[in-house]
Amino acid sequence: MELIHPACSGVILAGGLSTRYSGENKAFLDIGGRRIIDAIYEVFSSLFNEIIIVTNCPADYLDFNAEIVTDIYPVRSSLTGIHAGLFYAANPFVFITACDSPFIRKELVELVLSRIEPHISVVIPETQNGMEPLFAAYSKNCLPAMEQHIQEDKLKIQRMFHRFKVKKITESALREKDPELISFFNINTAEDWKRARAMLERPHGT
Repeated sequence: MELIHPACSGVILAGGLSTRYSGENKAFLDIGGRRIIDAIYEVFSSLFNEIIIVTNCPADYLDFNAEIVTDIYPVRSSLTGIHAGLFYAANPFVFITACDSPFIRKELVELVLSRIEPHISVVIPETQNGMEPLFAAYSKNCLPAMEQHIQEDKLKIQRMFHRFKVKKITESALREKDPELISFFNINTAEDWKRARAMLERPHGT
């Protein structure tokens, strides 16, 4: 199988608290007869030679052919999850997504991967709603800055970007691959889950 970017690992962040979803593991929510994590894994399996799942409940993911890791720092945040994925990755880049994104489009992931360059630290989509740090590619050269920010309790991912060479992907380019930007939809509440199931009932599932 030819991979779109063999120098990049795929990382699924599955360690969220799910505080707005009654503590339930959102990765295993059923949408259209399939768990969210399974939909993401299917896309990743066609793109990456290494898949990493970052989770604080490793036993829940033993059925996956993936590297199962936990956060290195005892701070629950997306930044610590990205850091762990980068730290354990065998490749120089990782593509990050969250486990509660049920509609990620392979074509949009491919677009991000196609913009990776050796001298670029972060490749990230940007829409009118802002940047999408949990649908982005990161270089291992980000690790020292990430570690410093975690140690200083500066956990907002975008606060680091001034330290890196960042390549942004415009909304117009994103919409060519994903017209409704459905890849960025994530589930935080029961209402979001209801909306996600309703989306599948619309024509073409969008």
